[in-house]
Amino acid sequence: MAMRKGLKFKTSNKLVITSAAFQDHITRSLLLSNLSLSDPLPRCKREGPRNPQARRTVQETGLQWQDWREASEYVLDPAPPPLTLAQKMGLVAAPAERLMEDEWMQVKARSAQQGESTQPCAICREEFRLQPQVLLSCSHVFHRACLQAFERFSGRKCCPMCRREQYETRLIHDAARLFRHHCATRIQACWRGYVARKWYRHTRKTVSPKDKRLRRKFFEAKLQELNDSFVRYCHTDTEAFLSDIDRSLSSSRRVFQQLESKSVSEPQENDWDQIQSQVIQRGVRDCPICLTALCDLNLPTEASRSDHQQQGRRTVLLSCSHLFHQLCLEAFESFTADSRPPCPLCRSVYHKKLI
Repeated sequence: MAMRKGLKFKTSNKLVITSAAFQDHITRSLLLSNLSLSDPLPRCKREGPRNPQARRTVQETGLQWQDWREASEYVLDPAPPPLTLAQKMGLVAAPAERLMEDEWMQVKARSAQQGESTQPCAICREEFRLQPQVLLSCSHVFHRACLQAFERFSGRKCCPMCRREQYETRLIHDAARLFRHHCATRIQACWRGYVARKWYRHTRKTVSPKDKRLRRKFFEAKLQELNDSFVRYCHTDTEAFLSDIDRSLSSSRRVFQQLESKSVSEPQENDWDQIQSQVIQRGVRDCPICLTALCDLNLPTEASRSDHQQQGRRTVLLSCSHLFHQLCLEAFESFTADSRPPCPLCRSVYHKKLI
């Protein structure tokens, strides 16, 4: 009898504990469901990292929490609630354990292999760009705001793509990094295009083309540009400007003529003797034009010089102390365009005397 009463008492106690455990589990589940319906992600907008070590790292590096938040990746889900009595007793299945860092890396690698960050968000069908994005434990990626709105209006935590329930979320920045890289690539391409177009325009203005027709147009444009610049430079009338140039040239020409006439005067008889002595001292023997022998000025008598004169090879002495055959000098003067030709050797204006 006593044993039956003990067994009934133990059975009743076990039923009481089991019912209490189930009641506690149901109560907590209802509270959590109501909380999730009111705010699916209640701790997404936290002020700092949950990990004290991460907070200490942010303080040591001197970074602001916002900067660290934009540069790092972290799990958005809150810490799991403690196990209920029913879960501890094994009456109800315990929730799955949180993913470790290595498992998150595998999920992220699978998402990158599928190209989730390169495609638009599956909820709003817009590009991610710099907007916050979240990675689910099922390797799908969405806008953070889109996932919050989906959970709020669906009333449950279910992946919009694969319908997986009770997933974990992690904030990532893959799409933002890809968008910055794409923007930098476009900026560099635009800059290179601008530099190439600028170089091409400069080359077209400075280097003439090889084709004859294009080359002719190139030089015609250059000549027209020079004419236009010359006309723009002349602020006054062009005819008046050219007449001023003519007057200045004529005045300069008169000045040079006066200087030339003053600098060269006809030598006197004594001067010719000095010039002849200079020629004798130099020992000139050949005509610089025809390279044949001249009359020797050192001959003692005039009879010896008469032989050269009879042959028509008379010698001319210039005021610059140079000797030439008369015929050679006359031929040189006839072929010279100047009204008063200079000496063939020293290029100075001269007076001449027959010897």
